Amino acid sequence: MGRNALAEGLGTALLLATVIGSGIMAERLSGGNVALALLCNSLATGAMLVVLILIFGPVSGAHFNPAVSLAFALRHDLPWHALGTYVACQIVGGVLGAWAAHLMFDLPILQVATKLRGGAGQWFAEAVATFGLLLAIFGCVARAPRATPYAVGLYIMAAYWFTASTSFANPAVTIARALSDTFAGIAPSGVGGFILAQFAGMLAALATAPLLWPKAAANAST
Repeated sequence: MGRNALAEGLGTALLLATVIGSGIMAERLSGGNVALALLCNSLATGAMLVVLILIFGPVSGAHFNPAVSLAFALRHDLPWHALGTYVACQIVGGVLGAWAAHLMFDLPILQVATKLRGGAGQWFAEAVATFGLLLAIFGCVARAPRATPYAVGLYIMAAYWFTASTSFANPAVTIARALSDTFAGIAPSGVGGFILAQFAGMLAALATAPLLWPKAAANAST
């Protein structure tokens, strides 16, 4: 469990350092072109996810996401006694990753985001983003486990663009981004709605996966 906790915390920290750091760099270099900044942010995030899942997957499963960990616990693929440790390490790691990004760019470490993100469209987008992410994971686990790192990285890269919320799809990421008043930030007032939508999307994926991959679901429940 110690190695798993370290992998989840360190992996989530590196993910957030990438999300926030690449957002800061992209905003500085894009000359005010928001589309270009978002493209750079999404490319860096997707690429880093591939790397992190490849190196930490054999250790902890490379969840880096409380919604993913809860889904695997509900599928009996993660022991319930490990869930709290996973989630705590993901949240702490995410916050530390945000602070690391601030340090790298000579910004104040302690910040609170002011970028407003909310409303029915954004919440639905988060539910869709998380639903698709979990389906990508479940599908790869069932049929092509070795493709999981690439599928997840590519999915998040695409979801930056096809969702109105730019696809946080992760409660730990959402919390950490509320502590960064940068390109990737989300004002604390929007955090609760995003997280509820993310868990709703996760539950929808959990209900859908057995319809698509029944044999895998049966194996997971035994």
